[in-house]
Amino acid sequence: MYQALYRKWRPRAFDDVVGQSHITDTLKRQVQEDRLSHAYLFTGTRGTGKTSCAKILARAVNCQHPVDGNPCNECPACKGIEDGSVMEVLELDAASNNGVDQVRALRDEAIYSPAAVRKRVYIVDEVHMLSTPAFNALLKILEEPPEHLMFILATTELHKVPATIKSRCQQFAFKRLSPADIAGRLQYVAGEEGIPLTPEGAALLSRLADGGMRDGLSLLDQCAAGREGRLGEGEILTALGLAGNLETAALLGEIARRDTGAALERMDRLYAAGKDVGSLLGELSSLVRDLLIRKTAPRGGAGLMAGGYDEQTLRSLSEALNTPRLAQLLGQLQRTGADLGRSANRRVDAELCLIRLCDESLDDSAAGLNARMARLEELATLGNIAVPPKSPAQPVQKKEAAPVVSPEEPPENHLQEPAPEAPPEEAPPWGMESPPPVEAPPAPPVRAAAPPAPPRREPPAAPPVQRTAPVSGGFWPGLIEALRGRIPMGEYSFLSNPSMVGGSVEGSVLTLWAQSDFVKNMISRPGILATVEKVAQGQLGLSLRAVVTVGAPPSPQEPIPSAPGAEPSPAEGEEHDKLDDLLAFGQQFGDIITEE
Repeated sequence: MYQALYRKWRPRAFDDVVGQSHITDTLKRQVQEDRLSHAYLFTGTRGTGKTSCAKILARAVNCQHPVDGNPCNECPACKGIEDGSVMEVLELDAASNNGVDQVRALRDEAIYSPAAVRKRVYIVDEVHMLSTPAFNALLKILEEPPEHLMFILATTELHKVPATIKSRCQQFAFKRLSPADIAGRLQYVAGEEGIPLTPEGAALLSRLADGGMRDGLSLLDQCAAGREGRLGEGEILTALGLAGNLETAALLGEIARRDTGAALERMDRLYAAGKDVGSLLGELSSLVRDLLIRKTAPRGGAGLMAGGYDEQTLRSLSEALNTPRLAQLLGQLQRTGADLGRSANRRVDAELCLIRLCDESLDDSAAGLNARMARLEELATLGNIAVPPKSPAQPVQKKEAAPVVSPEEPPENHLQEPAPEAPPEEAPPWGMESPPPVEAPPAPPVRAAAPPAPPRREPPAAPPVQRTAPVSGGFWPGLIEALRGRIPMGEYSFLSNPSMVGGSVEGSVLTLWAQSDFVKNMISRPGILATVEKVAQGQLGLSLRAVVTVGAPPSPQEPIPSAPGAEPSPAEGEEHDKLDDLLAFGQQFGDIITEE
C-alpha cells in the first residue's frame, strides 16, 4: 500500500528534524540528563514538527537504549510506541475530545502506573480546542501529576490556551522553516524516491510550502505522481494548476510597459472566463509584493516571498519595474482591494485601477508622485528626454538700449538715428568756389541755461563718538534706533515707547527709567541689558553699566562727562542749527533739479 511522502519521511529522531535545532538540542539534553518535565507545550504553525517532536520525545523517555538523547527505534518500547501497540502512550485529538467528560476519564486513567514502559505519555494535539470546563478539569492533574505521567500539548493558536495551563508547562515555540531548509529536504527525499526534481523546482515548492515541511512534501508528492521526466518549474506550475499565475504575470508585464489597452483586453478575457476581479487584484498584489521584497531585500527576501512564480518571470518583471513604481502599484492595488467590498460596480473599479496602474500620472497620491519623479530621473539618466532642436541661427533683432547720457553730450544726440553714409564727394561745377568744409558745431554744454552747480558740499562728518549728551533724552533716540534688530521685538516695543522707558547717564551708570514694575521685568533680562550696554558704549565712548529703575527720568540739564582727551561737542542749539542748514541746502538742491 502506498504511503504519503509526509508520513513515510516523518522524522524518527531529533537529528532528523529540520530547522528546529533550538528545540531538539534542548530536548536531547533533558533526555540525557534525565531532567524531564511533566508537561510540555509545543506551539507553532502547521507542518513545523510539533507532533513529530512529541512522538520522538515519547519514545525517547521510554527508550531502553537511547543514543545521545535520541530514541534507538529498535527496542521493544520504541517499536511498540511507533506501531501503537503500547497503550500507555496515547495521542488524542482535542478537536473531537474537547468535552469535560473525556478529560475527566483521562484524568482518572492517568493515575495508574504504566505496565509496558517507564512513563505514561499523553499527546494532546490542538489543545486550544478544549472547552473551558475541560481546561479546568485538566488543571489539577497538571499541577500535581504522578511521577510516571507526562503531558505533551500541541497547538497552533497559543492565544487560546489559558494562562493557567501555560504556567504549568515548558513552552517551546516552533518557527517557520526557511525555504532553503525545505528545498534541501525536498531534494534529499526526491533523490531517495527517484524523483527527478530540479533545484529550481525545489525552490519553487519551498516557496509554495509557506514554511511548512508537510506542505512541501505533499506538493512534491502531488507533482511527482505519474511523471517520468524532469520536474522543473513549468511542470510544477502545470501540475498544481498554477498556470493561471502566468496570466497574472503577463498582465503585470503589460502594466510595466504602460500598455493600457492590452491590460484591459486581458482582464476582459479573464473576466469572461469566470475570473473574479477581486481575486485577480489580489494575485497582482501578491506578485507586486514579491517583486518589491526581491528589490529591497535581495539576499534574505527569498524567505518572505509567497511563491507561485518561476525565477525567470520574477527576474524579467523585476528588471522592468523600479522600487518607487512597485510601491505605487502595491499601494493602488491595496486601496482598490479594500474598497471593492462596498463598490457599486466591482468591474468598473478594477478597470479604473488598471488604468491608474498603467499611467502613474493619474495617481495623485504621494507614491504616484514619487513614481513619476523616478521615471523622469530614469529617462534623464538614459538620455531619452526629448529636447526640441534649436532653429538655425538667425540674427536676433535686439532693441538698442539707450546709451547713458554723459555730462558732455546732450541727450538729443543719443536719441537720433545714425546718419546714412554720405555719397562720395563730387567736384563742384566750373566757376563756383568750393564751399568751405563744414565743421560740426561744438556740442552745447549741458544745462546751458542753468548756472554752474555749486561745488558739492559734503555734510560735516559726524564725530566718531558722541562725547557729551544731556543727562536724559539727548542720546536716547539714537540709542533706540541703534538697538533696532538687535533685541527681540517684544522688548524693543517697550524700549522704543517714550511713555514707558526713558534713559539717562550719570557717571558710568546708564539708567533705564521704567514706567512700572511690569515694564521693568520685561527689559531687565540679562541679554537685553547686555545689548543695551554694548550699543551705548559704542555710541557714547564710555564704559557704562545699565540698570533699570521704576520712575520718571530727570530733566536734561547737565552734560555727560566726555571721554578723556575728547573734544567737547557743540551745544544742543548749535546741533539744531546745523541740521536746519543741511535741510535747507537739500531743499534748495531739490528745487534746482525740479526747475531743470
